[in-house]
Amino acid sequence: MKLEVITPDTTLFSGEVKLVQLPGLDGLFEILNNHAPMIAALGKGRIKYHEADGKDQFLEISGGVLEVINNKVLVLAG
Repeated sequence: MKLEVITPDTTLFSGEVKLVQLPGLDGLFEILNNHAPMIAALGKGRIKYHEADGKDQFLEISGGVLEVINNKVLVLAG
């Protein structure tokens, strides 16, 4: 699935991933391939994503909004 993490200033990441773990307002949750469409608010914390080559990467965010649709995860981060 495709993950795109953007801020008002720049694109932090854009690429193919196997898994995304995000800091929701009520705790961590994960998105896998073929996830149902959803929109969620994000809290301050760390995004973890598992790249197609097997490496885990991390990004710090101060909050934001998530949209999942058609195997695309879009994070609008603050």
